[in-house]
Amino acid sequence: MSDTASVQLKGSPTRSLIGATVGFFIGFGAVSLFGPTAHGFIEVMQLTPTQVGFLVAIPMLTGSLLRIPFGAWVDRNGGKLPFLILLFASVIGIAGLWWMLLSLYPDRLAASHYPWLLFFGALGGCGIATFSVGIGQVSYWYPRHQQGHALAVYAGLGNASPGLVAIVLPLIIAAGGLWMGYLLSLIIVLTGIALYIAIGFNAPYFQFRRHGLTETEARHAAAEQGQELFPAASVLKTLRDSAMSWRTWPLVMLYFTTFGGFLALTAWLPNFWQSFYGSSHGLAMGLTAGFALFSSLIRVPGGSWADRFGGEVVAALALAVLLVGATLMTLSATFWVTVLGVLLVAVGMGVNNAAVFKLVPLYVPNAVGGTAGWVGGLGALGGFVVPPLLGEIAQAMGSIGYARGYVVYVALAVISLLLTGLLFATRHGVAPPGAPIKSPH
Repeated sequence: MSDTASVQLKGSPTRSLIGATVGFFIGFGAVSLFGPTAHGFIEVMQLTPTQVGFLVAIPMLTGSLLRIPFGAWVDRNGGKLPFLILLFASVIGIAGLWWMLLSLYPDRLAASHYPWLLFFGALGGCGIATFSVGIGQVSYWYPRHQQGHALAVYAGLGNASPGLVAIVLPLIIAAGGLWMGYLLSLIIVLTGIALYIAIGFNAPYFQFRRHGLTETEARHAAAEQGQELFPAASVLKTLRDSAMSWRTWPLVMLYFTTFGGFLALTAWLPNFWQSFYGSSHGLAMGLTAGFALFSSLIRVPGGSWADRFGGEVVAALALAVLLVGATLMTLSATFWVTVLGVLLVAVGMGVNNAAVFKLVPLYVPNAVGGTAGWVGGLGALGGFVVPPLLGEIAQAMGSIGYARGYVVYVALAVISLLLTGLLFATRHGVAPPGAPIKSPH
């Protein structure tokens, strides 16, 4: 047997949680890569609402789809390598945008440069996919009874990033120009990467494996260090098994509506407030930041409510609140009524996001990891799909279309409510809440 005493383990659960949270925080900020700056591109490049919709949504395309393979990759190497690949890809994207603005904005930036904006935006959005990587990396470090708190800290603080970006980025742009905003973003991401490299180490099992221990030796040695969760025997099998369960797909739709919808609104709202109500840039960013922060932070008590009252009940109530809020946003042309609608939508989205992951192990207990991958990856894809729809409606209907476009959320809320009812009605044979479930890893 290899000498485990010669292996010097690096990191600790707390340090790795801090590192992963910092990494996810700076990566998730790409959700707001274009939202706070879209109005500047509109004025210079004469973009249509549909083009703006694609522009603010493009980071979410890569950030959503890459969650599935990169999240699964954690089971092979512990997470640090895929985390860094995603963050460095994001650096390339932000650096490309900064160089374009430095060299072209405003006089030489033309409509012909629009594809380059999309390309660099797609690269910048790679950082959003760090969510699934960090979930796995943190989970391997912590014992089961501490994972709920650790992951709540990780997701809650990381999800606050877009709201803070919406506050800070406009101030930087106002002081130094559009290019300065992206330069500071680049510096912040590079600083975060350095911090993650310093303290974001893989869990003991993966460190032992890297030093040449066999799988059995590494598991035994890591267990002695307190590690309780270990990689699944086959990542492809858990993805396949979860895809074969029909209950996975209603859960994907619920997350598409509320987390994908959250991503879409975080990117779209700055343009909406300025284009429909003529709000100042600062007010538009403040309202967007309030939405993003409130919806992110209420996710924490939402998880407790789902534990106490049941995931389906909490999900249904949250979706009903979302439906009321989206209806107000769709029909209102009064500023404060729309603000109230956005507030209700924030509540519904944040609480339902927590309830969905309460339901994952309940409905697909034998493939929790794979189901979480499909739900997290394809659900987040709503951030890419919804903004172009909002832009199309605004372009077709004129100014009032900026409000009427929120009928998309009305439809999504109704569909999700029906699917929640379907899940509840077919619960027969599903393990009751509190029953033992198979670990996602």
